[in-house]
Amino acid sequence: MEPALLLITAYFLDRLLGDPSWFPHPVVAMGWMIRQVEKALRWCEQVWRLQGKWALRLLGCLFPILVVGGVYILSFLLIQGVAAVSVSLAWGLEALLIATTIATKGLADAAQGILSCLRQGDLEGARQQLSMVVGRDTETLDESEVVRGTVETVAENIVDAVTAPLFFAAIGGAPLALAYRAVNTLDSMVGYQSQRYRHLGWASARLDDGANWLPARLTVGPMLVALMWKGYDAKGAWQILRRDARKHPSPNSGMTEAAMAGGLGIQLGGTNRYQGVISHRSLLGDSVEERTQAHILASITVLKVTTLLFTLGLSLIVWAV
Repeated sequence: MEPALLLITAYFLDRLLGDPSWFPHPVVAMGWMIRQVEKALRWCEQVWRLQGKWALRLLGCLFPILVVGGVYILSFLLIQGVAAVSVSLAWGLEALLIATTIATKGLADAAQGILSCLRQGDLEGARQQLSMVVGRDTETLDESEVVRGTVETVAENIVDAVTAPLFFAAIGGAPLALAYRAVNTLDSMVGYQSQRYRHLGWASARLDDGANWLPARLTVGPMLVALMWKGYDAKGAWQILRRDARKHPSPNSGMTEAAMAGGLGIQLGGTNRYQGVISHRSLLGDSVEERTQAHILASITVLKVTTLLFTLGLSLIVWAV
């Protein structure tokens, strides 16, 4: 029962507290580690005069080995050290550490902030709020595109920010959940397809895809139940997921984004700009409805219900095992 209770406690800690300013967030330390490892790898690249694609990719494998491995070992030793003093204190620390790896409240609050600006007629404020959670250029987006960006972010991060870290916490407690968060942080910092990281960040990007593969698919069931429970089109979500999910550049984000599009009856995907460079993404879903502010609120509802159902279901499995 204890591991199951640990997951439930961590989930509700996040729903209640989010990321409190008084607790140092592990992602900050992970970001620092990644920057230091990158400096060392760039030095090796220059000294060894590495230029070939596979030579750089092999060197880039040190990113996950050093960062992810380091995070796991340090967190494991921390919890074991505290457990040597007090088992109860170590249990509380582990619950708190798992809570830092998930972000239901933070994601919902970010979307709610964008929605509040739109409700007040402050499109510029909504654009600025959106720019804090997406990589695309937001300066010229109209309201419909702001809604699209917000709903896409909520749908994608149901897995990245909640169900995937909980899945790994169920397997290996806080150390493995934190290791997953290190994988996710690596992908966000060095895994994207820019010239700077095309080869050196290749291993980090592929590891993130692999880590999210199963959690993304396990999230579909709770998400369909959540859509049906709240009165949205669960059947349409399943149909669009099967038709369009593979069109997304991510093998995992496409699952929840397509399901969200189908469930809400809107179309996601399309043209984005990244630092002025146009990027075309395949369309997900059909334009049954025009995108409106109400769809942001709907996506927040789906986020909360999906993650709650996932947590309870996962806890039951852990308890039964």
